[in-house]
Order: sequence, then structure tokens, then C-alpha cells
Amino acid sequence: MTKNPDLPRNKLLAALPDEDYQRLVPDLEFVELPIKQVLYEPEEPIKHVYFVNQGIVSIVYTTEDGSTVEVGMVGNEGMVGIPVFLGGNMTTTTAFVQVPGNAMRMNAVRLKAEFDLGGSLQKSLLLYTQALLTQITHTAVSNRLNTVEERLARWLLMVADLTQSDEFPLTQEFIAQMLGVRRSGVTVAAGILSQAGMIRYSRGRITILNREGLEATSGESYRVIKREFSRLFDTERA
Repeated sequence: MTKNPDLPRNKLLAALPDEDYQRLVPDLEFVELPIKQVLYEPEEPIKHVYFVNQGIVSIVYTTEDGSTVEVGMVGNEGMVGIPVFLGGNMTTTTAFVQVPGNAMRMNAVRLKAEFDLGGSLQKSLLLYTQALLTQITHTAVSNRLNTVEERLARWLLMVADLTQSDEFPLTQEFIAQMLGVRRSGVTVAAGILSQAGMIRYSRGRITILNREGLEATSGESYRVIKREFSRLFDTERA
């Protein structure tokens, strides 16, 4: 398999003791993640897991009428394919690349075998699962209780955190699909945030100008998600 000779950029892999990481290296394959690439589909066996190095993978649910809504995002803090080690090996959602990048890919059977050994990999993946469940929970809370501009503010902050950048290419149509709202709603919400000096939107690119303002607008869901990730992983890595 093709391997990346550099130290792991994925935070789950980087946190492993060197002995445990080196045991995984023969099974890790460096792969590019082009935009819109589908990594797994609903109710199909997951053949590989992906430790994201760079980019963002969206976890989305598609209804019977074709409507979509994003329920989770994965960046270099996590792994795509948690049903593999939970034992289900498939799910009702789709995982696709939202922001292009790259990852370390691993065969699902090998990942499950390593997980079953216990140790540092198992502990890290279980902590990550708890953090991801917090993200999914508060995404649902935000989608139900927050206004579109509050939801947009939370979503933009999460994208910025995962890409480690305050500028990224995003169309209003795509954002509407991820938030599960009409494009006109995103247009109005983006206009409100822009007029308040929090973002600049031009030719399919969004730039965050006032992060503190976005955090104040986003409500408690973003703060809870960020705090839980920090609690679980900063303590673990201290």
C-alpha cells in the first residue's frame, strides 16, 4: 500500500503511542479526497474507514423525497466509519467529501480487529464517538430551535474550525442542503450576517470577518460542541 512518510496529521492517529501507531502503518493507505466523493452510502457495508488528514467529510441523511440535511462533520480530529467498530458495519446516512483534502484509509476488517485488541486505539475511538454524538445531538437541537442565521453562524464556525481557515468556497445552494432549508433562507441569513460585519460573501467564497460576533450569534450549541471536544481530548492528551 502507498503510505505517507510524514508523521500523522490526523489527530486520532497522532495521539497514539508510537508503538501502536507503527503497528497500524502497514494497513494505512494515503488517499486523496476530491470534493463530492462518496465514502459510504446508506445500508451498504462499509469497506474502509478514513482518518481524515485535511478537508471535511459531511455525514448527511436523505429523506424518501430526496431532501438532505447534514447531521455531522468530520475533519482531522476524527474518523469516518464508526459503525465498523460499533459492530453495525452499515448505517442509514451517506458520507461525502464537503471540502477536498486527503486521508489515511484502512480496511474495515483490519480496523475492527485492531479495535477489538483494546488499548489506546479503542480508547481514542470511543472518546471520539462520544464527541461526535455530542455534535450530532446539538446539531439536531440547533436545527429545531435556532433561526436560520443562528444555524448558519454555528455551521460556518464548525467549518472554519475543521479547515483551520476563515475563508472557504461555499455556494448558498450547498449550504441550504446541509442546513436542510431553502436557498432563499440562506440568502436572507447570509445577508443579515454580512450586514452585521460578521462575514463577507462574494462569488461563492465566504470569509469570516468577526468570529466573536458569529459565536455570539450561534447560540449555545456551538459552545457545547467545542467544549465537549476539548474536555474529552485535551484531557486525554495532557
